[in-house]
Amino acid sequence: MLKFFSKLFLFSLLVVSKGFAQDFPFAGEIKAFKKQDSANFPPTHAILFVGSSSFNYWKDVQDYFPGYTIVNRGFGGSSLPDVIRYANDIIFPYQPKQIVIYCGENDLAGSDDITGKAVYTRFKKLFKLIRKKMKDENIVFVSLKPSPSRKNLMPKMVEANQLIEHFISRKKYTSYVDVYHKMLNADGYPTGEIFKEDSLHMNPKGYAIWQKAIEPYLMK
Repeated sequence: MLKFFSKLFLFSLLVVSKGFAQDFPFAGEIKAFKKQDSANFPPTHAILFVGSSSFNYWKDVQDYFPGYTIVNRGFGGSSLPDVIRYANDIIFPYQPKQIVIYCGENDLAGSDDITGKAVYTRFKKLFKLIRKKMKDENIVFVSLKPSPSRKNLMPKMVEANQLIEHFISRKKYTSYVDVYHKMLNADGYPTGEIFKEDSLHMNPKGYAIWQKAIEPYLMK
């Protein structure tokens, strides 16, 4: 009888743990990546793009960088804690030679309590997690972008970008890409014509700006 209840308890724990896993944000998208990988695993030692929807919506990113092998694992409206949570699923299995990160904008949009410094702290946690397993691989951080629908967050974005840029400047094999200032008009506000109707996600004109900013930092 004791053995029966022990098995029942362990089974209950397993069911609960699976339930919790399924409740994590974006679990469905991560599962879809794994299913895709099981059918056709991407080449290792490629350039990995990881982060939030600005990468997720860049479905034709490979066309913008024809001389490079790109693996795109941007997902949903993810924040830095989400990328940290799924690092073992969407970063390390691919053994990339370079990791390009765009994330942090949704951290600010998700809560008024999140400051630019908090985004910086979260980025440092992700950076240290990557460095713990990947000592010499190149890491590129793409600055937070100024979206018209999030103009109120621009001061926090500037703070986060400045802190992260300073942090990166003191690290080996790490680069900072400034897209923020390249997306402003002469008045210092986001250029509306490079965004979709939602004033948040970019259209091809916006991604063309990113292509020119990012490509000089990519590894052949």
